[in-house]
Amino acid sequence: MLNKSVEQAISWFLYVGVTFTTVFLVTDAVTDPVNVTKLTAAGGVAFAVFMIAVIQGRQGLRASSRPLLLVLTLFVIAMLNAVFASKSPLSQNIYGLYGRQTALVFYLIMAMIAIGASLLRRSNSFERIVKALFIAGGLNVLYCAWALAFGDFIGWNNPYRNILGLFGNPDFISAFLGMFIAGVIGYIAAPGKKWSIRIIGAVTSLLAFYEIHRSQAIQGKAVTAAGLAIVGFYWVRSKFKGFFATLSYLTVIFIVGVLALAGALQKGPLAHYIYKTSVSLRGQYWQAAINAGTSHPFSGVGMDSFGDWYRRMRTEYAATVLPGPATITNAAHNVVLDFFASGGWPLLITYLATIALGIWVVLRVTFRSRTYDGIFVALAATWACYEIQSVISINQAGLAIWGWVLLGALVAYEFVTRTTASPEMAPGKSNKVKIKPDSVFSPQLVGGIGVVIGVLIAVPPLSADMKWKSALKSQQLVKVEAALQSGYMQPTSSMRLAQAVQMFEQSKLPDQAYTYAKKGVEFNPDYSDAWKMLYFSSKATEADKTMALENLKRLDPFNPDVLKN
Repeated sequence: MLNKSVEQAISWFLYVGVTFTTVFLVTDAVTDPVNVTKLTAAGGVAFAVFMIAVIQGRQGLRASSRPLLLVLTLFVIAMLNAVFASKSPLSQNIYGLYGRQTALVFYLIMAMIAIGASLLRRSNSFERIVKALFIAGGLNVLYCAWALAFGDFIGWNNPYRNILGLFGNPDFISAFLGMFIAGVIGYIAAPGKKWSIRIIGAVTSLLAFYEIHRSQAIQGKAVTAAGLAIVGFYWVRSKFKGFFATLSYLTVIFIVGVLALAGALQKGPLAHYIYKTSVSLRGQYWQAAINAGTSHPFSGVGMDSFGDWYRRMRTEYAATVLPGPATITNAAHNVVLDFFASGGWPLLITYLATIALGIWVVLRVTFRSRTYDGIFVALAATWACYEIQSVISINQAGLAIWGWVLLGALVAYEFVTRTTASPEMAPGKSNKVKIKPDSVFSPQLVGGIGVVIGVLIAVPPLSADMKWKSALKSQQLVKVEAALQSGYMQPTSSMRLAQAVQMFEQSKLPDQAYTYAKKGVEFNPDYSDAWKMLYFSSKATEADKTMALENLKRLDPFNPDVLKN
């Protein structure tokens, strides 16, 4: 039986930490205000709950989380296989690309959060996860409303003037608001909710949907529709006995879903309303990711290394027609295919296993009762919305943390609603049994130590970016060169090396430019821009130019003019 204080500590760390990760930003001190900051915050909460779970909640993990532990262990092994087999830089495999940071450390953090959440046991612990979603969503709704009404007070680089939320991206904020709407409606639709709560929830959801519309990102509307359809299924199922009403509802939803999918593919009556050119672009990105995975079936190309391979893996049509030679990407815009490209079949299969586990526990809870359970519906609908948006989008810590914490929470929910579960541990009841702690240290102290460890492990990209931003502001050669030095707190970046070459050339420092151009191709010989920097370096020899041109053609075989694009 799980110690009550252990579960309470995990519950509060998740409640505060997941909310904080979603909204946390640093602006002036960094060049990337979103990814490196949210990764650091997620690292703190992940190590906190994971250390509490493995040190003081082992019995609970063995009781409820064995399938989850097995799947995530295999998932981590598959990632390590991708890291060690990859020819990409080790720091890139560990911390990821600048502007993404979705590599080994990122997914270790997400797995730890899922494991910690799988130890939730009481109704108010699950409700805290739902409330955390409401707080994070509410803050984003308020921020977006302010930006629409009065202008954005954060100095984003935002040429399209779309709302960005606290995610720094219109696609991410629209998807998150869609998840938020599904969670809110799922929760307030439960019988017995106060009308004041329902009115506030409904009004906030309508405002959130208006903001989705203003984001001009179609995926938010798709996520909202899918989430409401899931909530509607549970409501119809609870209101009508027998299968006719539920079957009729599912039939209508299936038909609408097929028409919507056809519209996204530029077919059928909804094509005019749903199709966007970005859908065709995503199709080309997906094909390149499939090519990357199939060309490296047992290990992939390395964690967060798809960008180094995109030019080689894209089709001739993609390189010459749509989207053309100048358009490149470092993500497949499909999380599932990103895993396939990064780690081949082992990573793809183990990640799909986590999704299958989530579906399995949701179905088990669903078939146990026809009663509408607002907390469960909110958890399940929001998790499903995350998985739906992940097949057309990119991962980011502020979004991904919800998919993983909800996976763990659903595993826990399935466990505590089994007929064999202890009555005092069932949702809606408090655990009054006093159990001696498994350790002389309190769970809060263990979690606090975990926060420190997690931040120290996740902070290097943030530290490096802060140092780089400071060097750029100073415009001092010594500081720029110091910011390019690698180390534990300073993982090297291909992008920074290439940017430094341009800076030195523009500053009439050709020797330094040439030095860092050579370091760039040595650090990552599969980074196309590094070879381009070397080719155009004023100090480059004919041998350098010949070698650079050969590698540019190697990395971009279908491009007719590798020096121009």
